[in-house]
This record gives sequence, C-alpha cells and structure tokens, in this order.
Amino acid sequence: MPADFSFEKMCSKITSMGKREVVRRLLNFDGPMKMDFSADYLEKLNTDRLRHILLAAFVTVNRKP
Repeated sequence: MPADFSFEKMCSKITSMGKREVVRRLLNFDGPMKMDFSADYLEKLNTDRLRHILLAAFVTVNRKP
C-alpha cells in the first residue's frame, strides 16, 4: 500500500475483489513477511476467508510503530 494508506479504502478494495484476484494477490504478496500458502490450499478456502487473510497481511505491513 502507498504512503497515503487508508484503512477504509483498503477494505473497500479488498471487499470488491473476487476469489481469483484475492488468491493472485496472496500468492504474489510483496511484503516483509513471507506468505507461505500454496495455490491448492488457497483455492480450498472461501472468498471471505481469503479476504480476511489479505486484509490482515496489509494491516500488519502498514502498522505504525
């Protein structure tokens, strides 16, 4: 997320994503922590669970010290 991080905008964007987009973003997540999920595992999860994981990752990355 850019420097003008907005929690509301991020939530809205993630909520509008379909399952394929969320899986793609999780598999290609570029953050300081490694996302160690296989495509097979992610495909078995429902879309809401996937969105929750992606939101948690973005919130963690954008946490203020």
